[in-house]
Amino acid sequence: METILEIQRRLHEERDRLIDSMTKEYLHERKSHKEKINGDHRVRRLVDRHHEVTKKLRLIYEDDDKSRKSELRAIAGPNEFAEFYSRLKSLKDAHRRNPDEIAIPLSLEFQKMNEAIENIELAEKDLVEFTDEEGYGRFLDLHTLYDKYINIKGVKRMDYLAFLSNFDRFADIPMSSKKLEYLIAFLARTRPLLSVDEEFEKADADFDKKWEEGTIPGWSRDQHSALAHSGAYLDLSSFETAIDLEALGLDRLKSALVALGLKCGGTLKERAERLFATKGHKLSEMEKTALAKRHDTDQKEQFKLHQTARLEAYIQRLSSLLNDEREATKENVERKQARGIGENMEEEEDINEISDDDED
Repeated sequence: METILEIQRRLHEERDRLIDSMTKEYLHERKSHKEKINGDHRVRRLVDRHHEVTKKLRLIYEDDDKSRKSELRAIAGPNEFAEFYSRLKSLKDAHRRNPDEIAIPLSLEFQKMNEAIENIELAEKDLVEFTDEEGYGRFLDLHTLYDKYINIKGVKRMDYLAFLSNFDRFADIPMSSKKLEYLIAFLARTRPLLSVDEEFEKADADFDKKWEEGTIPGWSRDQHSALAHSGAYLDLSSFETAIDLEALGLDRLKSALVALGLKCGGTLKERAERLFATKGHKLSEMEKTALAKRHDTDQKEQFKLHQTARLEAYIQRLSSLLNDEREATKENVERKQARGIGENMEEEEDINEISDDDED
């Protein structure tokens, strides 16, 4: 069984070897698009492993159970020779109990890893899956999202090529068609070293500023306030008669009645009289409950709208990172539309070959 100090030493060695392999992988010249993506994924694996090793080391140094401190005290105390021979005996006993156990040193593991970096034939072929349409990360495949979009009731019809140009223009697209998952998944496959969380933090900072200023396209203060509040309370102190209220119009009276939880139908005169009858009267318990419920509903709706607007900001941030792939996708779609079925099949085969052999 390894001691705390031996585990600590091994973890430090592993961290050093991981950094060395990351450096070699990152500096190695990658000739094709496919090699670049696979290389980035190998670096991502090494980075994740480095983080895990670092977490283990941190726990050892924090020494919450005092085991490291106890071990240091044991080997540095007055009985250090007795401690040494005791550990030597334990080591021999362990080998005696497991005579055929083979231990693979870190040096051998990382030697094979570094050989695979220099000789691409020894490395894994495909580290991530793409659809045929994506051409191993060269193009976007938004067909599933496009099919969902064109089946939404009331949306403007457009072809797939137009959808590629407009999917992140939210001022013209209904709220129910906002999607984020695909862009995150595509970036994770094509740019594994990119921190999506950091991009979201940048988007959050920009969004919060523009939201406070009311300068987000399609989300001005008046627009999202009107969406959130289906009924608005009206102060009646300045109105002397029900006739005065009639000047506000049917819609405003309806909104005020809805805010009080009262019946909101009828003619202009009936609505004005019904609303004016509440002037000077204390709200009943039922009316208070209705007002409180309306306030809670408005707060929830406002939060929902705020989150929807933030989701749009995330999508726009990620789509800006994929401008090259987006333009390449549009060009690819245009080429396919201009060719026959047989030619398209031949072109897809060419794209797959390019992913393996194309020189950049």
